[in-house]
Amino acid sequence: MSVFAKNLAPLPLCLLMAACASVGPPVPPSLELPKPPADLHAARKGDKVTLTWTIPARTTDRQRVRYLGATNICRGAVAILKECGTAIGGVAAPADFAHRPSRDAKMPSSYVDTLPSSLEQADPRGSVTYAVSVENTDRRAAGLSNQVHVALVPTLAPFADLTATVGASGIALSWKCPASAEGVRGVKYLFRIYRRLESESKDGKLTEVQATDCANSQPAPPAEDSYLDQNFEWEKTYVYHGAVVSVIGVPGKNAVEVEGDDTPAITAFAHDVFPPAVPSGLQAVFSGPGQSPFIDLIWTPDTDADLDGYTVYRREEGGAEVKLNPAPVKTPAYRDTQVEPGKTYFYSVSAVDARSNESARSQEASERVP
Repeated sequence: MSVFAKNLAPLPLCLLMAACASVGPPVPPSLELPKPPADLHAARKGDKVTLTWTIPARTTDRQRVRYLGATNICRGAVAILKECGTAIGGVAAPADFAHRPSRDAKMPSSYVDTLPSSLEQADPRGSVTYAVSVENTDRRAAGLSNQVHVALVPTLAPFADLTATVGASGIALSWKCPASAEGVRGVKYLFRIYRRLESESKDGKLTEVQATDCANSQPAPPAEDSYLDQNFEWEKTYVYHGAVVSVIGVPGKNAVEVEGDDTPAITAFAHDVFPPAVPSGLQAVFSGPGQSPFIDLIWTPDTDADLDGYTVYRREEGGAEVKLNPAPVKTPAYRDTQVEPGKTYFYSVSAVDARSNESARSQEASERVP
């Protein structure tokens, strides 16, 4: 075979391979439109609405977002927003967005809107709709996020002069009702009270008190209202605050609730300086014939939760009282064996709690030893 033939032989195979290669349709360039967020959430407190969402990490054609622009905040007094219209505000793209090592990581964003009073007054039992629209750097967006609805019911100003007074039966909270009518007809109101230990940072709901009468002047509201906190521990400091909650519908049955602004926080140190109740029903009975003489004492049990026991006192006629037991008696009974014939003894009993607070002494009971 000639040299020419050797060099020419592979040529048809090369041509065949080239003919078999296929080229797909051209891929259109990415529009670089951030995918609309699907996790928009709204929370209202007073007249402030806090919106939160996740900044898109991908475009509508599943590419990484490279050119993130601003996010427009959309609001309208309609059930469904068809477009953003004139944005009520905006959030700029994070300055370091393009330089983050992993733009697929979730990046939260937020915006706080103040509801105009005109919206609340126009439809106090209605709602307003929010959405966000995320743009690229060319100010183009793929559309609106998911939409959320916020009740427009006006909230009440915090009740005034919340105070806490520590007493023997608990921590008494009191507050003043407003002097004039502020509530909306057909709206129920609760006063929600929060409490936490001073050493902790998270509040817990303590209780809810009906406050509809307190929020309206028809009928005339009470001058003040109150609640007794009995579920606490002595020698600890508690922090309290409250807020008026507007309720549309039946509480607990898909009702709409909007919590107003908080009262100033107050503190209360639950220092126990309160003695137990004074023992009652003290009786003294002599017993001695045929045995060593003694006098038995019995009385009505004290029901204080922190009771530690009782102290028994005795005196002779014209003499000073003497404490008979060195440690508190745990049961409502005591036997005095240190008695002598021919003498009359006078007894009284006091109650002592776990912090050594001692009650006043009971009425005396007397008994004579023959």
